[in-house]
This record gives sequence, structure tokens and C-alpha cells, in this order.
Amino acid sequence: MTPTQLSLRKLRADGYLCVVVEHWNAFARKRQDLFGFDIIAVTDDGVLLVQTTSAANVSARIHKIEDLPSTARLRKAGARMVVHGWRKVGNRWQVREVDIS
Repeated sequence: MTPTQLSLRKLRADGYLCVVVEHWNAFARKRQDLFGFDIIAVTDDGVLLVQTTSAANVSARIHKIEDLPSTARLRKAGARMVVHGWRKVGNRWQVREVDIS
């Protein structure tokens, strides 16, 4: 399973309504996401923006998001932002969730 699939499964189990907002741009030949995030998840409590990756790349993703001009405005708007870092331990997947709101 990809990190995105793992995060979707976790978020849906936690009661979120989720949609993937990352896509492949064939013209630019790169992946593009919305405001630096892969998934938007919604509950009655608000909006959660999720960047998902492998556990080894969590800090790189945090730095990428911190450098985006949209991050300050998202924080001001009250959006909750997290990075999910996935790793396999034995035969089970574990997530490290870092709140960067």
C-alpha cells in the first residue's frame, strides 16, 4: 500500500470524509498537490490537511510545507495541518503524525 492509501484508510476509520488532492501533471511531468498537501479530510470539528510520506521523509515534508507561502494563511484560517510518516514494523504499518498547524 502507498502512504496515501494508508492515510486514507486511517482517516476514514477515524470518521473523516476524505479526498485526495494530489495529481500527476503530465505537462509539467511532476506531482502537484493542493497547498502542499495530499489529502483533505473533513469532520464536524473542521478541516484537516494531510501530507503523507514514508517515515524517513517526514522532516523533509515539514520543511517543504513551512517554506510555502500558503502555510501562513492556512494557519491564520485555522486549518489543522499534519504530516503522516508511515513505516512497516514487522507485518504492521505504523504512522507517526506530526501536527504542524
